[in-house]
Amino acid sequence: MRTLRTLLFAVFIAGAFYLYTTAHPGNLAPSRWLGNSGKVELTQAAEGQGQLDSEESVNVNVYKRAVPSVVNIKSRSVSFNFFYGVVPEEGQGTGFILDKEGHIMTNYHVVANARQIEVTLYNRKNYKADLIGTDALHDLAIIQIHAPNLTPAVIGDSRGLQVGQKVFAIGNPFGLSGTMTRGIVSSIRSVEEPNGNKIDEAIQTDAAINPGNSGGPLLNSRAEVIGVNAMIASNVGQSAGIGFAIPINTAKAVVNDLVSYGRVRRPALGVTSLPISPQLAQKLSLAADYGLLVMEVVPGGPADRAGIHGGKQEAWLGNTRILIGGDLIVAIDGAQVGETQDLTQIMNNHRAGDKVTVTYMRGRKKLEAAVTLGEARERV
Repeated sequence: MRTLRTLLFAVFIAGAFYLYTTAHPGNLAPSRWLGNSGKVELTQAAEGQGQLDSEESVNVNVYKRAVPSVVNIKSRSVSFNFFYGVVPEEGQGTGFILDKEGHIMTNYHVVANARQIEVTLYNRKNYKADLIGTDALHDLAIIQIHAPNLTPAVIGDSRGLQVGQKVFAIGNPFGLSGTMTRGIVSSIRSVEEPNGNKIDEAIQTDAAINPGNSGGPLLNSRAEVIGVNAMIASNVGQSAGIGFAIPINTAKAVVNDLVSYGRVRRPALGVTSLPISPQLAQKLSLAADYGLLVMEVVPGGPADRAGIHGGKQEAWLGNTRILIGGDLIVAIDGAQVGETQDLTQIMNNHRAGDKVTVTYMRGRKKLEAAVTLGEARERV
């Protein structure tokens, strides 16, 4: 009887185990694949779904047209450390090819104080570069390599840029060569660089610009260079959606001087001037309540040769000695001049040797003079 009960119990346990494992097969490792065909049926994309849409086509076209002109720049310099003495330093940036002769534009701060400059082309070939000219005021520099079959960038026009216009930046952020980012023109404004210099009409963009992008091209949707990427506004040292580029027209205005003379021959009127406010104009009984009062002219300088007069009567403005009685400049080439910054901006758009028309007041009489700009030394 006991043997029968034992046998029945064993049969019950075996049956329960079979039912459990059959109803819950995942509780045991499978001993064989139970699939019916051994193949996974994938859902394939329909014919033509891999084609680019119109916006993607623009992106790809800009990149293909522009990237052969973009170069990676490495600069090597040395600095002095109190504990370690002379310490080598290496910087990295971007540039773009200007012509078949190998002239390359970049930022001044990319190559400043460099003892050795190396350029890597799109085809990954390396060349040593010579520093040809620098313009620290505009943060621009020209270097040159000697290499065959170069592809110059197409240089555009930065006048008339509109907020909302698409722009593209190509460069080497964090050393990642040939990287393109996209954004829009966020604003056109004057900004101050870390060294205190100002970029007039800088192109603000939300296209990602990071360390290593400096000196690279900012492009429009036709792959034309409209700016030179220069700086970012960020608290973390990388893109925060606010980058700035130097307008390409500013660069075009100095490139010939940089190549020919190694520096920019900045123009000058050859005057020392005083900005006039409405209150000061009333006190001095001037014919206009704005402008630049000419206190002195450089003897034999551009303004002097054009017949513009300085002041002869000494006066005091607070604790500052001034000369009054001179001509009051109110416009240059038809553009109103009210502040020293106005004159500086006009001069930045010209070179030494250019001719401008200066409109000025002599007493109550309005006069004009054709002035051939000289080369700036210490005076504007």
